[in-house]
Amino acid sequence: MSTHIDAPKGAIADVVLLPGDPLRAQYIAENFLDNAQRYNTVRNAFGFTGTFEGRRVSVQATGMGIPSISIYVNELIQDYGVKTLIRVGTAGGMGENIKVRDVVLAQGSSTDSSIILNTFGAGLYFAPLADFNLLREAANLADTSAIRYHVGNVLGEDRFYNDEMDRQKLIDYEVLATEMETPALYLLAAKYHVHALSILTVSNHLVTGEETSAQERRTSFNDMIGLALGVAKTVPDR
Repeated sequence: MSTHIDAPKGAIADVVLLPGDPLRAQYIAENFLDNAQRYNTVRNAFGFTGTFEGRRVSVQATGMGIPSISIYVNELIQDYGVKTLIRVGTAGGMGENIKVRDVVLAQGSSTDSSIILNTFGAGLYFAPLADFNLLREAANLADTSAIRYHVGNVLGEDRFYNDEMDRQKLIDYEVLATEMETPALYLLAAKYHVHALSILTVSNHLVTGEETSAQERRTSFNDMIGLALGVAKTVPDR
């Protein structure tokens, strides 16, 4: 076990889906995985392992924000040997062509967090990027499944309530959506030489004001979940 995950060695698969919400983790386990067993309840950050079409997969809740996901990603990699991590989260859409319930594949993640500065020091602006093979597989599956999706840059924000942010400038520079976890996931994947991808569902739109309910965010974003599991199924055992 690790500090925040109460699971014995071998209880967690080498491919893990990472929702922020523990109840979304439970929803995925109960509705998409066969023979799912819960391995973690510490801080109610539920974790489950089961199989999807014969492929062993785990799902681990990470909470909200860069500090929280950093804890779980570090421990999953260092203590449990996880090699592939796929975030399944929500995001706020920003561009005119982005609609609520669209799927966003985060090719890269800009950020206003100091996580990059603290890692590399002043003057070096590391670009956190997705694993290309996972990204390509997700896009191919989305095409064959007729899922409405976008590929590009997202913003990983340090604060949920951020009135000082110039969102129109971000839109002008084709940032598709905003969320709070992806830069940490991609940074840590690069550090530890593992594979990561963020697959996001647009749960609200920062310009139009359209949004979904908490219940809808928890239980109805099945395109994203199915896409992530489809990608997970193609990952070879490592």
